[in-house]
Amino acid sequence: MAHQVSETQRAGQARLSGAPGLRRELGRWDLTAIGINQVIGGAVFAIPAALAAAVGGWSPVLIVAVGIASMMIAVTFAEVGSRFEATGGSYLYTKAAFGRFAAFEVGWLQWFTRAASWASVINVLVASLGFYWPVVTAGRARTILLTGIIAALACINILGIRQSAWVVNALTIGKLLPLALFVVVGLSAMNLAALHIGAMPPVTKLSESALLLIFAFGGYEVIPVPAGESKDPRTAVPFALIMTIVVVTVVLALAQIVALGTLPGLAASKTPLADASAIFMGAAGAAVITIGAVLSTLGNNMGQALSGSRSLFALAEQGDIPRVFARLHARFGTPVVAILFTAAVSLLLAASGSFVTMAQASAVSRLVVYVATCAAALRLRSPRFAGLVPEPTLRVPLGPLIPLAAMAIALTILFGATPQQLRAGAFAVIAGAALFAVAVIAGRQR
Repeated sequence: MAHQVSETQRAGQARLSGAPGLRRELGRWDLTAIGINQVIGGAVFAIPAALAAAVGGWSPVLIVAVGIASMMIAVTFAEVGSRFEATGGSYLYTKAAFGRFAAFEVGWLQWFTRAASWASVINVLVASLGFYWPVVTAGRARTILLTGIIAALACINILGIRQSAWVVNALTIGKLLPLALFVVVGLSAMNLAALHIGAMPPVTKLSESALLLIFAFGGYEVIPVPAGESKDPRTAVPFALIMTIVVVTVVLALAQIVALGTLPGLAASKTPLADASAIFMGAAGAAVITIGAVLSTLGNNMGQALSGSRSLFALAEQGDIPRVFARLHARFGTPVVAILFTAAVSLLLAASGSFVTMAQASAVSRLVVYVATCAAALRLRSPRFAGLVPEPTLRVPLGPLIPLAAMAIALTILFGATPQQLRAGAFAVIAGAALFAVAVIAGRQR
């Protein structure tokens, strides 16, 4: 057993400082913007209606409660993330703690989920644009638009991490400003009587809404992935993880309060924030919210492009897939092959419609990533890793209680998964095991 542990430790220690060719240009707020972009997608503009229908006036309270639960997972990520400087996030942590196979599964699921999610989200973007330009929702026009958007995002990624950060930051501001306007103007227009909490909803409704919110809060796990391009990842990653959950919790809670206080019949609305804005800001306000929803979806696309390509790059950098995927652009210092390959796969999934099935695996893959990371955080605290993995710059208090609670919260995602999601997730895990076997065999033959 001791020999096995030391072997795992040596594997984990392989390349913790990251590729020398990557440019460390991301600051803590750049990483925070990446996190916010991944969590606040199009759902924030629609979820208030679903929550109001299920739990009514209790919905803001539930948002804060789920925000606190998500913070437990995020601070556990923050502790383990504060040990590392290389690209890869959860994949890297799992490799250091548990060895190559477990890490390969996590890394594969990270990349697979990002590619499928990119394909899914870009179709949402095209559908949103189709409201104003119906011709782009079908046929050749749809394919051309999908290709153009994905190619543009891939080009931005290739041009440099600084350029990517500028775009992500701009789109983050573009989505937060309409939400801020909605909250600031809406707070003064609320009917306070509509905020009556009332009797506690049935436990089934509370649990259904909590699971919906757990999914809505997901996405912050990508923050540590581009750590190899961060100026000071061991402090910037923890800051960004914590700040993302704080911002998202505040935004979702305030938006829910305003929607409850301004929109009669909120539970039946398909576009609740736009409908509420039309009441207290007129048609112009509704248009601003609609534009914000489009920018929010576009920002999520940009984040998927960035984190997906870096997940693939990390697998190659650590020697788990062919090194060609770790090749950097000679001029821009970006993982050009990983960027182009991820973009091509996402385009294929988006254009063919295959993303619908593959995106269902996200429930299980997120569970695997969360649980693996929380388990890695606990395991790396062991004295046997002293000197092999750096000490964290942030240590979660209360011993193992918070990481264990975070694992329990993560496991609740499984209870919210549909049979279709479970089957898709199992298929993704089995595919990862098969790919690992191929990689091991290929490695022995080289």
